[in-house]
Amino acid sequence: MPLGALSGVLAGFAALAVAELVAAAVRPQAGPVIAVGGASIDATPAAVKDWAIRRFGTDDKLVLQLGILAVLTVLALVLGALAVRFTRLGAAGVLLFGAVGAAASVSRPDSTSFTDAVPSVVGAVVGALLLHVLVGRLTPARRSPASGAATGEAGNRLPPAAGWDRRGFVLAAASAAAASAAVGTVGRSLTASRGQDAVASRRRVVLPSPGSPAQPVPRGARLRVQGISPFITPNADFYRVDTALVVPKVDATAWRLRIHGEGVQRPGTYTFDDLLRRELIERDITLTCVSNEVGGPYTGNARWIGVRLADLLAECGVEPPSRGGPADQLVSRSVDGMTIGTPVEDVMDGRDAMLALGMNGEPLPFDHGFPVRMVVPGLYGFVSACKWIKDIELTSFDSYDPYWVERGWARKAPVKTSSRIDTPKPFARPRTGTVMVAGVAWAQHRGIDKVEVRIDDGPWRQADLGAEDTRDTWRQWSFPWQATTGGHTLTVRATDRTGAVQTGTRARTVPDGASGWHSVVVTVD
Repeated sequence: MPLGALSGVLAGFAALAVAELVAAAVRPQAGPVIAVGGASIDATPAAVKDWAIRRFGTDDKLVLQLGILAVLTVLALVLGALAVRFTRLGAAGVLLFGAVGAAASVSRPDSTSFTDAVPSVVGAVVGALLLHVLVGRLTPARRSPASGAATGEAGNRLPPAAGWDRRGFVLAAASAAAASAAVGTVGRSLTASRGQDAVASRRRVVLPSPGSPAQPVPRGARLRVQGISPFITPNADFYRVDTALVVPKVDATAWRLRIHGEGVQRPGTYTFDDLLRRELIERDITLTCVSNEVGGPYTGNARWIGVRLADLLAECGVEPPSRGGPADQLVSRSVDGMTIGTPVEDVMDGRDAMLALGMNGEPLPFDHGFPVRMVVPGLYGFVSACKWIKDIELTSFDSYDPYWVERGWARKAPVKTSSRIDTPKPFARPRTGTVMVAGVAWAQHRGIDKVEVRIDDGPWRQADLGAEDTRDTWRQWSFPWQATTGGHTLTVRATDRTGAVQTGTRARTVPDGASGWHSVVVTVD
């Protein structure tokens, strides 16, 4: 039994390695682990997705893939053990998992051909054959019934006996492991090389000077408080929340954007160079993910450069609903099949909605949507911030539900007024005396008017605000607290420029963003 289980693991390893090699030639996203992982994400309830993001953060995709591999390993152990007694059953099990991978591959939104099934099918066939060979070394040579040797039912061999081919099994198992490792390495290398054209195209991008540059960040916007979030979030630290198990690497020279749909009088197709030749705008804009819990990390502020989306739509003859346009929803589609629905009125109401080409002075990083992504201030990312965008369709909310709406999230989701304590951290142990309590507050496209801090159950006291850059960016704040010995709860709330005070009512992220006041507990020594 143990050697049979080992045979199953080696066969499964070989199947995945061969599938990865074939996927490198077909399409990296067609590999069985990626395809099944993507299908698993799509089928996961919103609450479970939300829990995974809270629990694992940006490592949620790695955890999912490791989980899939763990499950496959257990199943391979079982199939290998069964194959010692029921050879055909073991091989059939491997082929069945290949069929699952193939079905997942061709059903993905970004699949364009049935060739996406090839990696899973070829890998499964190789795995089934290898399992047959390895199990064959664990059984004595089968003799005919006339010679006195018993055979298993339906031709299946009996369990290992003293006559099993020990040397043959060791050689076959070692060869299979070495070959699988080599094949997997070559597959990963080829997959990496497929993205080299995209990497080279990004290196060649030179962002022109914007026709409408961002104003310098005002003096006083950056507070000198240790532990506070930097006013501009570095690209490497900017949050990433999406469903892509493999980050798309798109060659900018081959990229195209299509604009079409209801009310589009002049459908258009644009290249990356077309956008570079247009007048570019540069703006500081804070983005927030709807999965951001109260006090969470999934918000960041960056300087974006891109093309006004409203200008492109107007050139195509699009009118917003307020001016009689028939479409009230703009559906953006990513190269990985993601669909995001955005209110047309919000895109065309004068705010700095853009197709962004650059982020913090450089072309977009691949993780954040290179070559082009959408940025719409004031809306959560799941209804506005399509990365790796390739298609824009004008339609209506009544006629089409994009990806997240199908899964129970809201159709329209303006960012809620929020604030966060960055320092001191939860369970910190500051000393008595002046302790700087500080953090950030945001209410994109409305702006922050006031931030207040409460110590324990005391009165709300106004914090000092950093200078406002624009109403589309967060504001830093600080409060000098005269800390006294003992345990204390620090709470923050913000008021936006409409006069609305951040609600203290707790709500989870589903369906339209979390709400509530952020608090931290500290002990003063």
